[in-house]
Amino acid sequence: MEFRKYMHVERYGNDEVQGIELGNCYVFPKLDGTNASVWMDSDGNICSGSRNRQLSLESDNAGFCKYVSENEGCYRKLFSGFHDPKSITIYGEWLVPHSLKTYRDDCWRVFYIFDIWDELSQKYIKYDDYLLLMDDDECSFQWVTPLCVMKNASYESLLQELKNNTFLIKDGEGCGEGIVLKNYDFENKFKRVTWAKMITNSFKEKHHSEMGSPTKDLAKLVEQSICDKYVNSHLVEKVYSKIVNEMEGWNSKYIPRLLQTVYYDLVREEMWDIIKTMKNPTINFKTLMGLVVIKVKELMPQLF
Repeated sequence: MEFRKYMHVERYGNDEVQGIELGNCYVFPKLDGTNASVWMDSDGNICSGSRNRQLSLESDNAGFCKYVSENEGCYRKLFSGFHDPKSITIYGEWLVPHSLKTYRDDCWRVFYIFDIWDELSQKYIKYDDYLLLMDDDECSFQWVTPLCVMKNASYESLLQELKNNTFLIKDGEGCGEGIVLKNYDFENKFKRVTWAKMITNSFKEKHHSEMGSPTKDLAKLVEQSICDKYVNSHLVEKVYSKIVNEMEGWNSKYIPRLLQTVYYDLVREEMWDIIKTMKNPTINFKTLMGLVVIKVKELMPQLF
């Protein structure tokens, strides 16, 4: 691997991340330090970078290169856990004083891992998968842990997590900078994977009662109830078979047609029953379409 810049995280509500809250959404605290990365080059050397460049001991960034050099053995051991260590870039926050000064004293000058990129798959590795590699008593890697995991998060529930974010913050010193939303199955309308952020001082929030356990059981969306009841294997396989028969085989370029047709058939064939059984519900059809896409992918993952 060579130096690879970390992606830009979009503000929640931007077109780039429209629909990211649909499905399983991991809500992470956003740290206010400096972006940093670690990787192994083609010669097997452990390298370090800032947000925009590769670092060296002569041209460091807040001492991060020196820190990596002093802990090279641990990072070499971590990379060895991957199938191809030279395809991996580890991203995180090097916690040095920036705008927010309320972090606990023992948290400064520590590298907190928040993402791992695999060049071979061209994907970020899911948190639950890379977490298994962090369980090392000798090296004691630090990572940013999710505040919670939500399914089909609402705007109000995300605002609540802004207030809940006290990750690494001193007791009684308020909350952190903000939150980052990650949906590992999400692609935006431009077919790009990106995350969303919400910054604490950019949003007005009401004081709600404290929510329960870290994994929250939210009220089911009307649109999710529709998908659960009406989008099933029979419908998806029927549409798939029709396309295969018409096109004399399957090609991945037919995926948009499959998704659109399942959605079309749902609305055309089931809407009157939906209106009757759910007593004239208010339906956001853009949300419904997004959930239909997720459901089709769940039912026929081999096509994607």
